Amino acid sequence: MAAPGKVERRTVARNRRASHDFHILDKIEAGLALTGTEVKSLRKHQMTLVGAYIRIDEERTAAWLVGCQIPEYSHGTYANHEPLRKRRLLLHEREIIKLRQSIKTEGTTIVPLEIYFKGPWAKVEIALVKGKQKADKREALKKSEAKRDMERSARRRP
Repeated sequence: MAAPGKVERRTVARNRRASHDFHILDKIEAGLALTGTEVKSLRKHQMTLVGAYIRIDEERTAAWLVGCQIPEYSHGTYANHEPLRKRRLLLHEREIIKLRQSIKTEGTTIVPLEIYFKGPWAKVEIALVKGKQKADKREALKKSEAKRDMERSARRRP
C-alpha cells in the first residue's frame, strides 16, 4: 500500500528493448486518452509496446501513440475498440512544441518506455532517444556482464 498522499504506480507494460536500442536523453510522463474497453484490457495487463512510437502532428499541436496494440476486451460488445488504433497523448502544448523542436534539430525520436496506472489514470512514460550503433550495444553488454561478474564474486566471499 502506498504512503498517505502518495499515489501508487502499477505497471502494465514495459518496453525493454528501448534501453538496449537507444540512448535515453529525456523522459516525460503523459496521460493517455482511452476508451472504456481499452482501460479494461489494460487492467488485465493485455498490451504490447513492441514497435510502438510517438508521432507529433505538424498542423495541430497533438501527440499520438502509434503501433501500440491493446487487444479487444473479451466481454466487450459492438462498442469494442480497434486494437491498433492511434491513441492521443495528453501533454501540454509547450511540451509538444519542445519535443517537436528537439526531434528536428537533434536527429532524435520519441518512444514509449512504460505504460502504467497512477491512481485511476492511465499514464505513459515517453522518452526522447537517439539510436545506438552496433558497437555501442556491444559495449553496453560488456559493461553489464562485468557488473554481473563483480556482483557474483562479491556474493561468494564470506
